Amino acid sequence: MLGDDITIHVMEIVGNSARVGIEAPKSLPVYREEIWAAVKEENEASARAEADSMPRPAPDAGARV
Repeated sequence: MLGDDITIHVMEIVGNSARVGIEAPKSLPVYREEIWAAVKEENEASARAEADSMPRPAPDAGARV
């Protein structure tokens, strides 16, 4: 248990690997470490991008018919 609302289950152990299950509220995101690192890296790269290098929408992209 982690706090009152997060439960970690060991689902299977095979050799040196363990498969775990995590029960947590939907409002709490749960990611594998390598996925979280990739998301964080992408967000940091986006924050560093210069506005001039971003694609611009077509002139009529927001036009209503």
